Amino acid sequence: MLALGVLSAGLVACGSGDESTEAGTGSGDAGDKQITVYSGRNEQLIKPLLEKFTQQTGITVNARYANTAQLAAQLVEEGDRSPADVFLAQDAGALGTVSKQEMFTTLPTATTDKVPTSYRAGNGHWVGVSARARVLVYHADQVTEAELPKSVFDLTDPAWKGKVGLAPTNASFQAFVTAITVQHGEARAKEFLAGMKANDPQIRDGNGKILEDVLAGTIPVGLVNHYYLGEIAKEQGTTIDGLKAKLHYFPGGDTGGLVNVAGVGVLKRAADNPNAQAFVDYLLGSEAQTYFAEQTFEYPVVEGVTGPAGVPALADLQVPQIDLNDLDKLDSTVALIKESGLVP
Repeated sequence: MLALGVLSAGLVACGSGDESTEAGTGSGDAGDKQITVYSGRNEQLIKPLLEKFTQQTGITVNARYANTAQLAAQLVEEGDRSPADVFLAQDAGALGTVSKQEMFTTLPTATTDKVPTSYRAGNGHWVGVSARARVLVYHADQVTEAELPKSVFDLTDPAWKGKVGLAPTNASFQAFVTAITVQHGEARAKEFLAGMKANDPQIRDGNGKILEDVLAGTIPVGLVNHYYLGEIAKEQGTTIDGLKAKLHYFPGGDTGGLVNVAGVGVLKRAADNPNAQAFVDYLLGSEAQTYFAEQTFEYPVVEGVTGPAGVPALADLQVPQIDLNDLDKLDSTVALIKESGLVP
């Protein structure tokens, strides 16, 4: 517990950046039409959806916003004293951390069965609500399709020296490094991180900044999540195809093509709170799933909902065979990243 708290206040706190805002407070009670949600999702992205939920159900959402790792650490620290009813997390690893502390209640199978087994906890403690793929974003005038790497590990080649944008304090990068450890072992993860450090990467605070610099031509490529391109296309009043930045999906089940999920779990204190369960079911309903596809450009995880425009379908991606429940090794991953020198 102590280690996780230290990590959240240190490396993770200084940079998971894209998914954190100032915290709000509130309290929920099983007898009231309200719930308290600890949200590791960006307030700007998720607040409109929470407001839709309240409008439809009359259930007030008291949201506390911070980055996902900080909130996971806070939940573990608070234990049974936590006022949270629901944890809405950016990634599966943080959900796994809270699940390991046995703080979640088991969700009904009618709820979890809406989502493929690869995007939910095997014990029913949490369920994914949207998915995002790791990709290499590149500037089409600076990198040809023929030059694109077949594997994320190729980025340690001297040909990419000084050309790759990384956000090592970002939660999605940390989940990706954890995935390397899970799929290939810690030694391979250390080798990759050392190779990237030696290759003079362009360090940025988050995925959004990497994408901005690729679009500006400041750096040729960067490792990000796929949905950022859709967001910036919307901001600029164009389509993904209209941008100079393009997405490269790593083929062949490469670790660089990791698909992670944002997900939700209900705390044991809210096990008998129908408002908390209603919130989970809403996130898996057609309105929320369509919102994720059209407004945040993430992949919906419930069958029958059309995915985001301009990107391959989720089912067509060549995803590495990794159990998302194993992405909860945050402390060891952060230590590896710090040891590599990618973060001061």
